[in-house]
Amino acid sequence: MSHLRTSPSPLRITALAALAILAGSANAQGITDFMRARPPQLRAPSPTPAPTAVAPGTQRVAQYIVALVNSEPITNSEVQNRIERVVRQGGAEVQRIPAAELNRLALERIITEKAQLQTAREAGIKIDDLAVDQAVENVARQNQISVAEMRRQLEASGDSMEAFRQDVRSQLLLLRLREREVEPKVRVTDLEVDQYLQEQRDKAGGAAAPEEINLAQVLVALPENASADRVAKAEQKAQDIARRARAGEDFGALAREFSDSPDKANGGAMGLRAADRYPALFTNAVAATQVGGVAGPVRSSAGFHVLKVVSKAKLGDGATITQTKVRHILLRVDDKRSTAQAVATLGDFKRRIEAGTATFEGLARDNSQDGSARDGGELGWSRPGLFVPEFEDAMNRLAKGQVSDPVVSRFGVHLIQVEDRREAKLSQAEQRDAARAALREKRLEEAYETWSQEVRARAYVEYRQPPQS
Repeated sequence: MSHLRTSPSPLRITALAALAILAGSANAQGITDFMRARPPQLRAPSPTPAPTAVAPGTQRVAQYIVALVNSEPITNSEVQNRIERVVRQGGAEVQRIPAAELNRLALERIITEKAQLQTAREAGIKIDDLAVDQAVENVARQNQISVAEMRRQLEASGDSMEAFRQDVRSQLLLLRLREREVEPKVRVTDLEVDQYLQEQRDKAGGAAAPEEINLAQVLVALPENASADRVAKAEQKAQDIARRARAGEDFGALAREFSDSPDKANGGAMGLRAADRYPALFTNAVAATQVGGVAGPVRSSAGFHVLKVVSKAKLGDGATITQTKVRHILLRVDDKRSTAQAVATLGDFKRRIEAGTATFEGLARDNSQDGSARDGGELGWSRPGLFVPEFEDAMNRLAKGQVSDPVVSRFGVHLIQVEDRREAKLSQAEQRDAARAALREKRLEEAYETWSQEVRARAYVEYRQPPQS
């Protein structure tokens, strides 16, 4: 099994939720989430909310040191900036928290982050600009907006792209640190897998069973500040596409012809995933739609979406999923080869493959630094969630036979080619793999929280003046 494979992970890039910046959590569940050290996630800016009464005061705070973490200072303005961003995006959920408690929680969260980032730097972990660039692009793509629109939303909310990029770099550092310090220590036994599968079977008839859905879309994109006439024309186009889809036309063909989304190459398919990993706009739109049905068009900041429910399933029920046969070339990044050099080399490989002067298989066998090199880079048939997010997101955007641009991941830089796709049911072995992955992810969160507390406890923290807005 390739080292690329991983469990379905909450570390996938997701939309920014209300308390995420302060709590490090993907769910707004109150004060307890502020206290938890959750694995970091890459998130996009949410639509700009109306200003709150707290924000103006936080812009005129005094600049003084409130704490030291191993001699690294935390300033009052740093705490207030964190709170300001959370208040803008958290709304009433955050405003119910007393100001003194909000100050304390923000400070403690920053202390924990700084202690971990210091540990990452001491371990020699580095994130280069190309990795940040691709992560930012992935955040924008996942949220159906362009990088330019992301920048506009950030600036409209009082943030900057530069600050967001620094946040992304820090989150990537923490991800790499988690992979190094926590993931190797987590194991799941066969007995635990058996127990988990039995629990899922017991739940299968009830509403508590977790649902996974596979959606496909046709996106009729709209530019920023589109005129009313252009919006009306886009909506009419989306309605016509929805009508044709409901009349029985092939949805994949419609997506390939009309969609403005990168997943058009796959017939608009976005992949089987937990329902909460889709935008709420999508899940709400298809809540009452049967498998094979079409919903929409629905409006987002990106334009109008026509949605098809490809499948709905619960773990272990033999659902049909899309499998992808894929191969890759991996170049590792080290002292002898930078990310930029690896990207340039793989870019040259792509040009040679497309020109017909070299084959993907031959280049993989001669150059790839992965165990799959001897097989010409073959990774075989994969199910959704089997590869790390960076790799899988790029793979899912490729049409059959297409070669990707170089893709930066935690393992190095990849060149990816999709050889084929098919619909298939999860085998018994694959169901066990999925169960093991789900259990392992739960254990990883628990282990991360314990490890995070240990890092915090080892740090020397000196409190100075209390933070004040």
